[in-house]
Amino acid sequence: MAPIKVMTIFGTRPEAIKMAPVVLELAKYPTLVTPVVAVTAQHREMLDQVLQLFRVVPDHDLDIMSRGQTLFDITCRSLQGLNDVLAGERPDIVLVHGDTTTTFAGALAAFYHQIAVGHVEAGLRTRNKFSPFPEEMNRKLAGSLTDLHFAPTATARGNLLAEAVAPADVFVTGNTVIDALLATVDEKYRFTAPPLADIDYLSRRVILVTTHRRENLGEPLRHVYQALRDIVSEFADVEVVFPVHKNPRVREIVQAELGGLARVHLVDPLDYQPFANLIARSHLVLTDSGGIQEEAPSLGKPVLVLRDTTERPEALDAGTVKLVGTDREKVYAETRRLLVDRDEYRRMANACNPYGDGQAARRIVSFILWKHGLAERPEPYSAR
Repeated sequence: MAPIKVMTIFGTRPEAIKMAPVVLELAKYPTLVTPVVAVTAQHREMLDQVLQLFRVVPDHDLDIMSRGQTLFDITCRSLQGLNDVLAGERPDIVLVHGDTTTTFAGALAAFYHQIAVGHVEAGLRTRNKFSPFPEEMNRKLAGSLTDLHFAPTATARGNLLAEAVAPADVFVTGNTVIDALLATVDEKYRFTAPPLADIDYLSRRVILVTTHRRENLGEPLRHVYQALRDIVSEFADVEVVFPVHKNPRVREIVQAELGGLARVHLVDPLDYQPFANLIARSHLVLTDSGGIQEEAPSLGKPVLVLRDTTERPEALDAGTVKLVGTDREKVYAETRRLLVDRDEYRRMANACNPYGDGQAARRIVSFILWKHGLAERPEPYSAR
């Protein structure tokens, strides 16, 4: 029997982080699997950083990123490029990840070629098509085209079953981001350049901040930054590290509200390795990112989510994250609470992370092999 050809398609840094463990796992079965990696490079520089870290070399690189690109540009260029790649490779199954525009385009291109689709990190839902935008609909549309749904949690599986997906086509794996994180964080890691190298992480309480969501642009972000300014003014031992997104609309407001402020370090977006190790050394995290809601709790870091909705309710139920939105007074109050209330901090820091055990990629690959009669059926992930 010829090896099954498995093509992974991704295009952004978050996808690359979460798909790298799957790519590396596929490579462990050279007699059973022919792995093919295709990237759209919806992100370019940030994608390349992750590829280099995990030593993943794409077989096909569409290099679609352009200055000022729109969702229309990304979708059309991805579809056109993937048409040629799929026509040439004819894989047995295509794996896409999560909720990016590359994800939707990859699933749609595979469907047009009548190739099976596996969706890694399937089943997350807010049930608000504009929050997060466009991710919620990218994920749902890709799910409608999917044959094998790799749900990270039992809640995600339940969402899929509620949408009439056949139970036999859904498999709970845990989240591959935990695989990547555990392989990257190292207590011996040292930052090499200021300001990160100059911070005393033992005596200072570092608040890590990330913001980038389209729905928060403008006044919502301004309110968050004003709350941070209040916190830094009140607590002399707090240092804020803020890798600032390259979106000019984000940067303009950040500079206006936080630029030049003592103990607020505005830095360029970090490569994944220093970023993962910065999470590990932080006291708490303020973010509107989805992935960090999974990563930080794995390292015992409370997360305040700067959004009104989340497609990751398991973290809310477990108590590892809290939704605080973007109201200045609420962001300030909840951040202050974690700085002064040691019991509340310990409660969030010690809550059980529901997102994985570092074995998600193994489960995904084993399930694909089982579906093709090449392995025993693996046991699904269960949060303890």
